[in-house]
Amino acid sequence: MKIGGIDPRTLPTEEVLVLPRGDNRIVFRARGLESMDEFNKLSPEPKAPGKLTRDGWVPDTADEGYQSVMAEFSKRRTGYYMVHSLEPSEIEWDTVQADNPSTWCNWEDDLRGAGLSRIEINRVSALVLEANCLDEAKLRKAREVFLQGPPQGPAV
Repeated sequence: MKIGGIDPRTLPTEEVLVLPRGDNRIVFRARGLESMDEFNKLSPEPKAPGKLTRDGWVPDTADEGYQSVMAEFSKRRTGYYMVHSLEPSEIEWDTVQADNPSTWCNWEDDLRGAGLSRIEINRVSALVLEANCLDEAKLRKAREVFLQGPPQGPAV
């Protein structure tokens, strides 16, 4: 498939963050996730308890146990985004295992344990969000490049 003559699969899909460390640097690469199918298979969304009323089955989303389970589910989903979006970085996690949902929430502790500061961890988190979002800045830049027209080759 091509769109305007361009095969979307040929375009870069990674965002990059470089953290300076003296004369060295730590490079994080993040890519947007194509789908959440794997997450949904490994960690299905909890179902709210409910009760049978004269109107039928009514879920009780205010149930404290359900809210607690949903909070944990939300942390797992965030962890999944972080761990799997950062796969191009080839991180050797200390406690995170890509195929074990109960470890995904450890991503932040592992980065902190590796010596990253709170600000650096926030930058890594922002990188993952950037890779998985289409924000106004990206759209504005794309419009500007588009409106400039195709690049001009050297005059012959």
